[in-house]
Amino acid sequence: MSADVSVVICSLNGVAGVHRCLHKLHEQHGSPRLEIIVVDDGSSDNTSQVAAEHRATVIRHASNRGIAAARNSGLAAATAPIVAYLDDDCEPASDWAEHLLASYRDDVAGVGGAIEPCAPDGYVEHYLARHNPLRPLELNLARSNRLLYRLHLYLQRQWQAPSEDAAIADVQREVYSLVGANMSFRRQVLLEAGGFDERFRFGAEEVDLCMRIRRSCDPARLIYVPDARIKHHFKPSLHDVLRRSHAYGRGSARLYRKWPGLPPTVFPGPFIVTASLAASVAYPPLTFGALALPLLLYPQGVRGLMSGKGLRCLLDGYVRLAQETCEDVGFAKGLWLFRHLVPEPADSARALAAVSGGPDE
Repeated sequence: MSADVSVVICSLNGVAGVHRCLHKLHEQHGSPRLEIIVVDDGSSDNTSQVAAEHRATVIRHASNRGIAAARNSGLAAATAPIVAYLDDDCEPASDWAEHLLASYRDDVAGVGGAIEPCAPDGYVEHYLARHNPLRPLELNLARSNRLLYRLHLYLQRQWQAPSEDAAIADVQREVYSLVGANMSFRRQVLLEAGGFDERFRFGAEEVDLCMRIRRSCDPARLIYVPDARIKHHFKPSLHDVLRRSHAYGRGSARLYRKWPGLPPTVFPGPFIVTASLAASVAYPPLTFGALALPLLLYPQGVRGLMSGKGLRCLLDGYVRLAQETCEDVGFAKGLWLFRHLVPEPADSARALAAVSGGPDE
């Protein structure tokens, strides 16, 4: 009997997570029939062996080729009409596949679900719970590529009340881009879009794919379904949080080089704080204000303190500042590393502008 959903798990030395994820997939209830594919992207551990023990189809790359190439290998092996992607550090809820499949309508190209960060109890776990980095890009991004408009959206998000943020998170809606750790697409749509761009080794590869789907595929709607939940197991260290931020910055630079009509993904906070600290050298009374500035730029931490979540919430602004600094540094490095990347042709840029609400002025 043919499968309803091909589930692709890409892994690099993630044997423990693969075991956990496959175990949860075998516990899925409801009607969807699953075809499970594990792509071992050049691991040096026994990921392939464990995947085979779980009766998954195993594809092994002789060397590490990056997440986009691994996802394409999974797509090539998939036979079901819907192809879903999970990371090896993810744990799907027992009704995850059922909710994904039930959300497909004739005009829907892809469906993604909620991602709940989890880590061993400590500051990092609570920080990620308060500031989930794995949320879909909202549809309002499609209205304009103008830099001032994107800055407006960024500031609006920073100052959004926690109650409003929580309300949005639980609403099924159309979005601009799905999140790679929990996303699915019609197989035919993926093939029409050309699959993932294998130049993206990590970061922004799913945004690039979703942009191409929205530009040229029919159907093209991407739907976020909060009930299709997974848990994402993060490493409990600030070093890993900042490492990811740096990688996301590099991915954003590659996306910017490929789509020159997009505004650069550069965060203003690090520049504002740096300028304030520089000014305090000439005028020392400004030092206290400069050091307190992250609390104003990223007010969620102060709100957390006022709502009784603890004094350590005040650290959130400084961690967010460090993340944005790492993303800006990664973006700057990426601009140089990917300076020779061939951009999308002019007709694609015009199509992108049309999708985004009109040409930049």
